[in-house]
Amino acid sequence: MRGRIIILCAALTLALVASGCTLIDSGTNTPVPPAPTVEFLFPSDNTTVLEGTDLQIEILARDDGAGVARVELSVDDLPHQQGEPVERESIAVFTVAMNWIAQGVGLHTLTATAYRADGTASTPVTVRINVIAAPA
Repeated sequence: MRGRIIILCAALTLALVASGCTLIDSGTNTPVPPAPTVEFLFPSDNTTVLEGTDLQIEILARDDGAGVARVELSVDDLPHQQGEPVERESIAVFTVAMNWIAQGVGLHTLTATAYRADGTASTPVTVRINVIAAPA
């Protein structure tokens, strides 16, 4: 009889301990804000220009959270220019104008990436530019 009471007490204790342990996090999950976004307003993908053209580039970046702190432009995977908001450190919608002198006949890539002040980057966006020889 005494053995049964000990087993019953042990089983009840184990049941109470187990009911207090859960693998579910009862804390609140903090949503992660989406990364900034970036797009080329000009030029469009597969644009053709003459070699030596001063190509005007317009980029739009957005971030509804902390805002956009800078936009970087790379040409053929090499850093080319960077733009930052003048109004304040970061803004929700940022349009920046940059340029590139089209050099080298052939296909080139322009890649834009937007960044928050904390370094969070957008997915890079790329457009292809076909540079053709200027007429002689």
